[in-house]
Amino acid sequence: MKLGFLLFMLIPAIGNVYVLWHVFRIVPFSPWGKWALMVVMVALFFGLFFSMGRSLDRMPMGLATVTYELTTSWVIMLLYLFLLFLVADILRLCHVLPPELLRDSWKGTLGIVAIVTALLVYGNIHYKDKQRQTLELTTSKELLRPMKIIMLSDLHLGYHNRREELHRWVEMMNKEKADLILVAGDIIDRSVRPLIDDGMDEELLRLNAPVVACLGNHEYYAGEPNLLDFFKRADIRLLRDSVMDFGPLQIIGRDDRTNFRRKPVAELCKNVDPGKYTILLDHQPYDLEKTELQGIDFQLSGHTHHGQVWPISWITEAIYECAYGSHQRGLTQFYVSSGLGIWGGKFRIGTCSEYVVAELKEAPQG
Repeated sequence: MKLGFLLFMLIPAIGNVYVLWHVFRIVPFSPWGKWALMVVMVALFFGLFFSMGRSLDRMPMGLATVTYELTTSWVIMLLYLFLLFLVADILRLCHVLPPELLRDSWKGTLGIVAIVTALLVYGNIHYKDKQRQTLELTTSKELLRPMKIIMLSDLHLGYHNRREELHRWVEMMNKEKADLILVAGDIIDRSVRPLIDDGMDEELLRLNAPVVACLGNHEYYAGEPNLLDFFKRADIRLLRDSVMDFGPLQIIGRDDRTNFRRKPVAELCKNVDPGKYTILLDHQPYDLEKTELQGIDFQLSGHTHHGQVWPISWITEAIYECAYGSHQRGLTQFYVSSGLGIWGGKFRIGTCSEYVVAELKEAPQG
């Protein structure tokens, strides 16, 4: 864990230094102007770690929201500035790009600004365009009737996804007239405070189908006591290493992987009725073979966000057996959602924000 945290800190820091050096060289400002810009960029970088703690809870809501949006958006800007300067350096070394475009150049500066701005505007528009994914599920087990299930993950409600955004999502869900809504963790971003201040529990109560959820890692960041109280007020049935019946379905909700003492899948399946269609909610899509081994019919996960933006999506695809979408292992079907909401800056580049509408039917006989 310590090594992972150090890498999490070190890699962006190195990227930030590389970008700072290039920005200092390319902008055609006076020395004072250059250093002022450096101060702003460094403040945004270190402000990210401030935003990831609980300090925002002590700030006025408006200021906390602006601070969160700016500092987390800077991470995405930093990524694309790094990539652009890296490509520019390669082209310069190959004698394709004139060196003067990277030193005290209005043309170079405006070109970089235009590309990054276009990417971020596109990414923000694409994030707001929620994709409706459909999923056909069939089973030989008795259902009595077809069922419509909305599947969500990673809402990340908080300082950036506020009540007005949640209101729009609830309207989309209610139009489906579903039998059930399943949420695979990370309903909350990092703090319960903005949800309570905005009265988001009242908004969630407007959902016209029962809601069943498991915990994600961000629920642990938010603090469990306040979180559990919020879930009760929002009428969300939280499954933590427990099983519930919902008509012909059995739903297993695993505690998040953050809890090292959570129960193994095998233990949770001891009292499961094999004659019922079984759905497992597990926020982080690790160890899929263990789900298959227990004969679970379907698993819903999230967590990966599919990387949120390219090329981070390549990293998630290298880490996970399934980083996004449908996946089959033996008789067990999986779906890893890229999430309805998002962590940090509201940009989707090369990925999508989505909700899944699943139709569960009995397979034709014979």
